[in-house]
Amino acid sequence: MSERPEQLPNFYAALPLDRRAQQRADRAWIDQWLRDGATRILPVWRAQNLVAGIGAAPRAAWLTMTQAQTWIGGADTVFLGIAGEVAHFALELSHLEDPAPAAAMAAAGFTDLRTVGAIVPRDDGALLAYARGLIHWHSRHRFCGVCGQGTVSEQAGHQRRCANPDCGAVHFPRTDPAVIMLIHDGDRIILGRQAQWPPGMNSVLAGFVEPGESLEEAVAREVLEEVGIAVADVRYQSSQPWPFPSSIMLGFTARALNADIRLSPDEIESARWYSRDELRRSPENEGFRLPRRDSIARRLVDDWLATG
Repeated sequence: MSERPEQLPNFYAALPLDRRAQQRADRAWIDQWLRDGATRILPVWRAQNLVAGIGAAPRAAWLTMTQAQTWIGGADTVFLGIAGEVAHFALELSHLEDPAPAAAMAAAGFTDLRTVGAIVPRDDGALLAYARGLIHWHSRHRFCGVCGQGTVSEQAGHQRRCANPDCGAVHFPRTDPAVIMLIHDGDRIILGRQAQWPPGMNSVLAGFVEPGESLEEAVAREVLEEVGIAVADVRYQSSQPWPFPSSIMLGFTARALNADIRLSPDEIESARWYSRDELRRSPENEGFRLPRRDSIARRLVDDWLATG
């Protein structure tokens, strides 16, 4: 029996790998996989993933160890995990001015995951997102935030250490927590848009969690700041890794305590209440469209539509 849509994990979650975290520090074990002809190398070039079948049936593409040998050692290589008996590594190729030779080896092309994320196989999407997120972290942490000296990669790419012996600070991959929330009054929900979004796109509200703040407090604060609505019954729904570039989206629903929307012009361009009938009739065009299908925002809306 096939899974019902509501049973599926969010896009980019449910990574199909055993991360083998306990073996990342074993250099001999990692080197063994880097000599294995079956190992798959997933290159990332300037935040773009290698994808085959673009324009038809996109899917994750990779290089073999033989194909990637030219760049192994001269760029960040990050162990991702094991699937079956096959190791997967991410490889940073952003130093290349032209990635076409690497892409040609896999008969593929580099593209922004956001353009194909909703239509690649879900396991592929999770794998590409994981590679993209880790490579982005490495690119932003080449210098120590404590003393300013250079850092070196350790633990097969899962930490960096300051190369200054007088400092030696250890830095770990970071993920920024953001709350994303569907605000309802029972029969309607609030959707808004930011000016930089694609024409017509509307979505639920969202914002980053601040220091010293619980997730529930962040939900209430962000909604009040953005649309002037007080909320109650804040309930967790699900979460989604969102490596664009480095967030984890924490999904909630909450009940509105007042109806009058007061926009914060610094936060969003427009917002209003929508009924289920309106959303079900969405034209999905430049006049109005729902959130993208690979987002937890869309999951929140679709789950709410399914309840009434």
